[in-house]
Amino acid sequence: MEFLRTPDACFANLPDYDFAPHYLMVDDTEGGQLRVHYLDEGPAEAAPVLLMHGEPSWSYLYRKMVPTLVAAGHRVIAPDLVGFGRSDKPSRRDDYTYQRHVDWMQSLLEQLKLDDITLVCQDWGGLIGLRLVAENPSRFARVVAANTMLPTGDHDPGTAFKSWQKFSQEVPEFPAGGIIKGATTTQLSQAVIDAYNAPFPEEKYKEGARQFPLLVPITPDDPAAEKNRAAWSVLGQWQKPFLTAFSDSDPITAGGDKLMQKLIPGTRGQAHTTIVNGGHFLQEDQGEKLAEVVVQFISDTL
Repeated sequence: MEFLRTPDACFANLPDYDFAPHYLMVDDTEGGQLRVHYLDEGPAEAAPVLLMHGEPSWSYLYRKMVPTLVAAGHRVIAPDLVGFGRSDKPSRRDDYTYQRHVDWMQSLLEQLKLDDITLVCQDWGGLIGLRLVAENPSRFARVVAANTMLPTGDHDPGTAFKSWQKFSQEVPEFPAGGIIKGATTTQLSQAVIDAYNAPFPEEKYKEGARQFPLLVPITPDDPAAEKNRAAWSVLGQWQKPFLTAFSDSDPITAGGDKLMQKLIPGTRGQAHTTIVNGGHFLQEDQGEKLAEVVVQFISDTL
């Protein structure tokens, strides 16, 4: 598998992102390996909080949450998905599949020997993270779902998603930072926009970001549909604590929180919240608030 590796110089002096990089190697499907980057902050002996980002962001999205979680005594693990951030980026679009993304993150769980995990997931972080939960239920203690979903292709994805999918394939230059800017409620500085662009110094680095919208199951016979249905079978019996913390201004995932509350037993009796003044990327808009919600949820469900 051919891949690109963003030069370290691209990540120099990013605003509010002075965390030490960590790396591990995951297998590709052609006998080689890819390098995955992750943050590992806080006490090593503490139970981990796994922060999973989506499209087209990277662990930079969680920079406002990490200090609050660490101050509360938690170990924070925030990986960059393959194709994003400081992780390696396969150069062919057909090298990216839903299953491979799940497998790559499964390898991270196993190599880091993560257990008693609190998952915090948004966007594709949920599409991958909730699969990990369903396929490794003993590893996870609780879940916080924020502006995410686990589609099976059995329902229409809606106009907002279809418009996004069309845009992602037709735009000549994929504007990662501009996409973040357009899906937040706050005014982002140019330095922050540049930080979201940092992993992608040229268009050829963006194959993973381009491919993600096409990997979302939108038809019942999608390659990922069956395993996502199997994941829902597990989540439909999930009794461990499960909290929804969606924002109030996200047309892509609006209503997903109510569906989860209806279908997942672990949501019952939890202090579900709506994060006010938050767009799709609520970690950018209200990261400190979301971190406080996570800290309180963990404390309430120990």
